[in-house]
Amino acid sequence: MSRTVLAFGEILWDLLPTGAKLGGAPFNFAYRVNTLGDRGLMVSRLGRDDLGQRAWEQVVALGMETEYLQWDETLPTGTVRILFDADRNPDITILPGVAYDEIEVSEPLLALAGQADCVCFGTLVQRAPKSRQTLHRLLDASPQSLKLLDINLRRDCYSLETITHSLERAHLLKLNEEEARYLAQLFGLAWRSVPDFVTEFLARWPLSCCVVTLGERGAFAASADGPQVYAPGYRGELADPLGAGDAFTAGFLHHYLRGQSLAECCRFGNVLGAIVSTQEGATAPIAQDTISRFLETHASRISDESLIAFSRP
Repeated sequence: MSRTVLAFGEILWDLLPTGAKLGGAPFNFAYRVNTLGDRGLMVSRLGRDDLGQRAWEQVVALGMETEYLQWDETLPTGTVRILFDADRNPDITILPGVAYDEIEVSEPLLALAGQADCVCFGTLVQRAPKSRQTLHRLLDASPQSLKLLDINLRRDCYSLETITHSLERAHLLKLNEEEARYLAQLFGLAWRSVPDFVTEFLARWPLSCCVVTLGERGAFAASADGPQVYAPGYRGELADPLGAGDAFTAGFLHHYLRGQSLAECCRFGNVLGAIVSTQEGATAPIAQDTISRFLETHASRISDESLIAFSRP
């Protein structure tokens, strides 16, 4: 049965050396949710400018619903300047004062939140008071929904307050290893290993599950009631890392909402993330036969031997 997933946050243009591409973590995530057969709904705000019109047209072309995309008459559509180093790691500069900072609450939006199986949010969209307040209203209006915090810490776009409030409201936390190390330092936890961090974080916050992505080394996940798993990554030719983490989140959630094991959730998330990283663009399509071919031709895995011993079904 199809699930309804509300993705709240930034829809923006990534200004890459090769040109502009539509992106934003919640948007990339919502698109992947849609391609997996669920109903991924993007809640954001566009400027009434050329970039906004182009974004709207691309959302439509990708087969996504536009009912919860708002228009702003004064602020521009969001943009991000991205440069890559020699290892293809992105350096991101996110411009302030844009349309998604002013997402407004509405009765239809509150009704949608009350019906959603999952509400996904991050910290970037909470940098401005208006969108932050709207998010709080949506979280209050969705008491039965799974709250997925894909934390996405971006330079100069978060605060201790927004991090703390987000952790207090989330059920499922997804972050990368760099963000895990930062949060450990922020909250005074000694860093020993990813499993130790996850264990301490689950004990400290009202989370049901915590997932740490490890790049090509895969992902580690644990639930508050005991199970913890390490899923090795897949070898592939890196083309563009943008959107890989968002694809992982969509793949993980797809199985999580259906009660699958953490091992299966991580495995499928790793597969989608690896495929996206071998393609140009965060919203390049992935057909079912693409996934099958990938699994047939990418049997080699990248394991972190230090994490295998921590797996506990």
